Amino acid sequence: MDADFIQIDEVVVNTEIVDSYFACDLGKCKGACCTMESEFGAPITQEEIGEIEKELPTILCYLSKVHSNEIERNGFWVKQDSELMTRSINNRACVFVIYEGDVAKCAIERAFNERKISCNKPISCHLFPIRISNFAGPVMRYEKYRECQPAIEKGKQTKITVLNFCKDSIIRAFGADWFKKIKEVSKK
Repeated sequence: MDADFIQIDEVVVNTEIVDSYFACDLGKCKGACCTMESEFGAPITQEEIGEIEKELPTILCYLSKVHSNEIERNGFWVKQDSELMTRSINNRACVFVIYEGDVAKCAIERAFNERKISCNKPISCHLFPIRISNFAGPVMRYEKYRECQPAIEKGKQTKITVLNFCKDSIIRAFGADWFKKIKEVSKK
């Protein structure tokens, strides 16, 4: 295997996830990952669509009229080239974006954290800046965006790596035992 990748069980991991520093700084980026210019929002799975549909009445209570009207008219997800994604508003904000002051956050995550619903935001959002592709099995890579420069700076200051920043979401995706294995091979 290439030196830029390690394999833990069936998952191939780009070593940038282990070696690069990253810790979100929402005060500076303003939740840019939820509002990046795009015709579509975040990748979502069929299972997550079902979970969100069950909880949608509660989630809608957190959203602005513009966002809730969009969902009520057109739904919250779209299929494009066999990919499932959340919808976006004005090619900018995910339909589930809410604002705390000028910071974009996720209505699903807020409802989950307040224990109003049982499902969390899509795993693709929870894992960010990690992206998972499937090449005969899962491949984890660190996806870099210029909007996340404050997170890189904060990660360097606090010595938090992408791996450690995404601990909870990685455990959600692959389990605690898998996370322990990758921590054993990481040096940070």
